[in-house]
Amino acid sequence: MYQITEWCHHFIKHHVQSGDFCIDATMGNGHDTKLLCQLVGTSGKVLAFDIQKLAYENTLQRLQDAGVPQNYQLILDSHSHMNQYADADSVNCIIFNFGYLPGGDHNLSTKASSSIAAIEQGLDLLKKGGLMSLCIYSGGDSGFEERDALLSYLKELDQKKYLVICSSYYNRPKNPPIPVLIWKL
Repeated sequence: MYQITEWCHHFIKHHVQSGDFCIDATMGNGHDTKLLCQLVGTSGKVLAFDIQKLAYENTLQRLQDAGVPQNYQLILDSHSHMNQYADADSVNCIIFNFGYLPGGDHNLSTKASSSIAAIEQGLDLLKKGGLMSLCIYSGGDSGFEERDALLSYLKELDQKKYLVICSSYYNRPKNPPIPVLIWKL
């Protein structure tokens, strides 16, 4: 089955280049961080955020096992604080996976208020032409509040500043994840 992250990675791979500065706003188990580190190469830089020590440890292990360049900084902090680590108009790509850490505590998950704050900051941090990828998970443990709040927020973004493409797994039952891409115009 084609996963939401694979779909988003297709666009990220065509967008991110060697030397770019990118952010994994929700490092989780490090899959997106690893991809970004490989794409930006030795001349690029990746920041990865998560509030859970398990996510930090899993990501560090994944990066070490993959032998990626030492072009990353793993940060134990909320994605809603990423503007403290990067300047406006400096980032080429930002990746979000909303929900809970796979294999982690399902009681710890992203929340609408901090996620919207992080998206707002991320949009400010993106360079013109920059890409933001969102994987929005809902239902089950994480509910629908965050999904609904994120989609409402994204619908109101200024169409003169951002292109927002919201897709769906149209033939999948049981609240499939929603992939969203945002380009800063």
